[in-house]
Formats: sequence, structure tokens, C-alpha cells
Amino acid sequence: MTSLKTILLACSALTAAVAAGPAAFAATAPAASLQRPATTARVTAQMFAQAAPVSPEEQKKREEQKKHAPPPAAKPAAPPPHPPAAKPAAPPHPPAVRPAAPPRPPAAQPPHPPAAQPPRPPAAQPPHPPTAQPPRPPAVQHQPPAAPIHPPAAQVRPAAPPPPPTAQAKPVAPPPGGATPTRAVAPPPPPPTKTQSANQFIQRNGQRPSGGLAEVRKERREIREGNRTVIQEGNRTIVRDGNRSTISHNEAARFAVGARDVKVEHRGDDIVSIVLRAAGVAIISTTDRDGHLLRRVRRDRDGREVVIIDNRFAGARPDDYFVDVPPPRYRGPRDRYIIDAGRADRARIYDILDAPPIERLDRRYTLDQVRYSEPLRQYMPRVDLDVNFDSGSWQLSPSQIDQLAEIADAINDAIAKNPREVFLIEGHTDAVGTVEDNLSLSDRRAESVAVALTEEFNVPPENLVTQGYGEEYLKVPTDGPSRENRRVAIRRITPLIDRTARR
Repeated sequence: MTSLKTILLACSALTAAVAAGPAAFAATAPAASLQRPATTARVTAQMFAQAAPVSPEEQKKREEQKKHAPPPAAKPAAPPPHPPAAKPAAPPHPPAVRPAAPPRPPAAQPPHPPAAQPPRPPAAQPPHPPTAQPPRPPAVQHQPPAAPIHPPAAQVRPAAPPPPPTAQAKPVAPPPGGATPTRAVAPPPPPPTKTQSANQFIQRNGQRPSGGLAEVRKERREIREGNRTVIQEGNRTIVRDGNRSTISHNEAARFAVGARDVKVEHRGDDIVSIVLRAAGVAIISTTDRDGHLLRRVRRDRDGREVVIIDNRFAGARPDDYFVDVPPPRYRGPRDRYIIDAGRADRARIYDILDAPPIERLDRRYTLDQVRYSEPLRQYMPRVDLDVNFDSGSWQLSPSQIDQLAEIADAINDAIAKNPREVFLIEGHTDAVGTVEDNLSLSDRRAESVAVALTEEFNVPPENLVTQGYGEEYLKVPTDGPSRENRRVAIRRITPLIDRTARR
């Protein structure tokens, strides 16, 4: 019986010992738990060996001590009573803890993420954490291919490509008949901004000639536009295109001769010049931004307006200069179609400047189409003036002005019947001299005749249109000097540009 109690006491002591420090035992020596079966057997054998029979008094005393002893569970809260118990756990099994530190054994790499970066050379990346390095290599790797994409030459040439040679040239539309135009026309210069004197066109008694072709040549400036050559000459523009040349100018400069005031206004894309002349009459000319005439109006002092020229009708295009129309078939006597003013009487001149077209036309045309289309102009009869100018000059002498009296009377009579009548004054030269010189002289001489008709005979300037043709349409086919070719001609063109005019 005593032996059985001794065994039970030994088991209770063993259980208390185990319960006193399980947490510290498991934490300090995880690997020692694998040896628990052998250790437990050894401890049990020692306890059985130390257990000896005790007297009943001793046994009673132990039971009393056991009753008054604190519960076993309260002991672990205090500091471990047996510190040496933790020391044997670490030394017996150093291999279980040390293999995790060295990076070389493969078994130790999985539980340690930093060991996953061995491929990077430690010497090149000590100051840079692994997470900071990846953005840098791409930036360095993309710079080399970007360099050849932007060479200096490649950036300069496409940035400002030179304009095509014909970028400033005005495209000329083919005529309605399908024929290709053989010449081009540049827009006239802008309108004047101040009044002008008639002295450059009319030579008064005792006055020396002013100006001349020599001075005009000094003003010329040539500009190449593809196959064309544009020559700027004061307030005129000459265009040489192939074997044909044309000249243009802004007629508002003629209206400003002897005027009281000149104003220029910009209304949207249009340019409006207002020239105030004597008796409070204002000539209002509207052009587009390229200088092509759109509308010409006369306004009297009471505010009443008369439309002289209107190029804004349906189907009109400012850049359509040339029309392909068949020339008229005239079978009558020549003196009823073309007359020389010096050989015709007053009645004959009146009839020519009031005559309808030789053949009926089914449509109206713009002023520029009449200017630059010779077959179209042939539908209207003409009067040739024998006006002689000094060589290289466009000034009219007093004796030459007197020859314009009957012409002025015939024009004023026609305008009195129809205030919208328009007359074209053409300038021509012989074939002596250069093309540019002859164009400039013929255009200025036609303008001189128009100025003389207005300043000396009160012909309204807005009812006149001037154009020079140089040596292009010779009256007598000769390359030498010819008095008959140095002429100024006048036509009535109202039926060509106004459908309401008498046909």
C-alpha cells in the first residue's frame, strides 16, 4: 500500500514539474521536444529510485504542506524559478538555429525574402535598395535610341519648308469653253489714301514734261512665281506668263485726281475706298482682299446711289479672267464697226458709242473678263483716237486735249440717257521697245485720256474704265514704228456687264 502511494506522489510531483514550466520549455527548446520520450523515462526512473518508504507522520506532514501550498498554476506568473532550464535547450541543438543565418545553404533561402536578390552584384548596389533600382535602368536604356530620331537637320527643314514657287500666284480657272488660258493676271495695288494732282497726266501751257518711262524703270521690282514673272511698278503690276503679258492697276487712284477727300475702310474681307469729288459726289469702290473690283457706286449729295459696276452677280468669280467665246461674225461695212475719230463726223461718233453689240449675247460678264478677253470685246464697236504722245511719255498737251471734245460730248450724252453706262478706254503702242515698256506706256496713256475727259470735259470718272494692251493688238502688222498703232480706243461695254442695258 505504501509503495502505491509513493508511486502516486512521484507522478504528482512529475506532473507539477511539467506544469510549472511548459511555455518556457517549448519556447526555448523547440528542438528538444523531439527528445521528450527518452527524457521523461529517465526522469521517472530517477524518481522511482529516490522514492523511499516514509512514516505515517511524514506522510501526514507532506499532505498538510500540500494542502497549504499555492496552486501550481500561480507559479508560472512569477519569474522562472529554474533559469538553468532554458540554457540546456539552446546548446544541445545549435544546428537547428544556425543553418538559417548563412545564405549559402539552399534550405535556408526560402524563409528569407532578402536572400532572393543574389543575382544582383553586391558591389554595384550597396547604396541603393533593390526596390529603388528598377526605374533607373529603363531610363538609361531608352535614351540611346531617342538620339538619332532628332538630328538638328531633321528638325530645321520640316519646321519651315519653303513655300512652293506658285504659292502666291493666283490660280486661273479654265474658261467655260474648256480652253486653257494663255496668260495670268495679278491683282491691282491697293487704293490710294490721299488726293492726287492731274499734272502727271496733263501738261499745261508752259509746263515742262513731268515724269517719264526712265523714272518708271527705276521703280520696277521683279518677283519670280514659278513660270511667271511679276513686276511691281509704282501703282501698277505687270505679269509676264509665257509669251503673253498683262498689266493691272487700281482705278481708285484716278478717281482721287482733283478730289476733295479720300477714305479707305475695311469691312470684313472687303476694302472700301470712298472718294469725295466736287459737288458732293462720292465714288464708292468695293474690292476683295486681293484687290479685285466687286462693286462701284456713285452717291450724290442727297444720298441717292447708282450702281455703276456690280461683279457680285450669280456665277461671277473674281479670279475667272478669261472666257472662250467665238468672235462675232460681222458682214457690214467697216466704218460702222470701227471708225477713226479724226475722219468721222460728230453723228457717226455718237452712233458708235451708243450702238448695241454686233451679235446678241446670252449672259453677262465681269469687268475683268471684258478687260482680258479680246473675242468678247469684239462684240462692241470702237472708236480709234489719233492721240500722239511724246516718246516715253504719257502726258497730254493742250492741243491733244482739244481733240477729245467730240468724244466727251458723245459719252456725256450717253450717260445722260443711262447713268449706268460704262466705257472702256484702251491704250495701244507699236512694236518698238520692250514688252514691259509698251504695257506701262499704253496703260498710263489710257489713264491720261480718262483724266482729261473728266478734268476738262466733266465726264464722270466712275463711268470710265482704262486698260493698257501695249503691242499685243497691232492695228497695222509691223515691227517698226507705226503712228496708227500708237492709238487710244474707246468702246461702250455696258451690254457686256449689265443685263438691264439696252442690247
